[in-house]
Amino acid sequence: MELLDRYLQAVKKYLPTRRQDDIIAELRANMESQIEDKESELGRPLTQGEMEDLLRKMGSPVIVASRYQPQQYLIGPTLFPLYLYVLRVVALWTLIIYSLVIVVVIPLTSPDHSDIAASLLHTPGVLINVAAWVTLIFVAFEFFAARYPEKCPPLACFADNWNPSSLPPLEKADVSGRKPRSFIQAVAEVVVGFLLMAWLLLIPSHPFLLMGPGVVVLRIAPYQLSPVWWTFYWWIVGLNVLQLAWKIIDLARGQWQQPALIRQIIFKAVGVIPIAILLSVRDHIYVVLKNPSTDQLHYGHNLDVINNSIHLGFSVICAIVVLQLAWEIGQLVWKAYRRREAAR
Repeated sequence: MELLDRYLQAVKKYLPTRRQDDIIAELRANMESQIEDKESELGRPLTQGEMEDLLRKMGSPVIVASRYQPQQYLIGPTLFPLYLYVLRVVALWTLIIYSLVIVVVIPLTSPDHSDIAASLLHTPGVLINVAAWVTLIFVAFEFFAARYPEKCPPLACFADNWNPSSLPPLEKADVSGRKPRSFIQAVAEVVVGFLLMAWLLLIPSHPFLLMGPGVVVLRIAPYQLSPVWWTFYWWIVGLNVLQLAWKIIDLARGQWQQPALIRQIIFKAVGVIPIAILLSVRDHIYVVLKNPSTDQLHYGHNLDVINNSIHLGFSVICAIVVLQLAWEIGQLVWKAYRRREAAR
């Protein structure tokens, strides 16, 4: 029955969110009845090949899901699941490529941070243009398929080429009891990730976004940040790029509902690196005097207090992150041990 579960899992991805469970329950009951009838007729369980033949007769997951789609005005229910799938994939790859251009190409070719801000503001327009072109293509296909069905049968090529053995494996259930993330939640995380990235990239030219009114105080104060903070800043940017890219890839592969314990461990491990860089600074110099020759006598003691406080604060943060990382690695090892013992 694993192949049936994989088939129903693939169908579920194309169904309306509110009716997914009811439709899958109905499909499962109907298909299990057909399987039982076939097995009773043969007097034995179905082989893998016979099960694949039965599923192939049912139709590809896209076509089966299309029967339960509401009526669309421009794109009919037969094409609509494929349209949504193509739109998601194209939009995600557009975001990936456009993000690489913003984060990598523009900073290397233009020293003006305003170019980055302008490119980020153009992101919604780029996505709208891509969505419009994809929609127009499917509208045209629906138009010709409706008027010339003999020359353009909807989804015929997809129905002929699909193979049940190519269905993705079953996704692991979330044993925590929490409701799995929806596609909307996963997309919202990507959107928030892009907004956070925009905020980070604008900080060097607009420090007010980070410090608020404190920028005025920093300008008139006798202190300034040491160069190590630039190294820390670019590590944080890189970590956010890694997180955002991973989430986009999960969306493109349809794996946004799966548990992300390994991903959390990787991110925490990488996140320890910039903290370790700060803690390894010689003499704990995080803040320096703008005019050390004249201000050392008056502000030297305060400067030491500030630097020691920053070092202590990041030491505590590093200890907390390392303990969390050790706990999550321990959980991962324990779960692997229990699965190995259960398999014996």
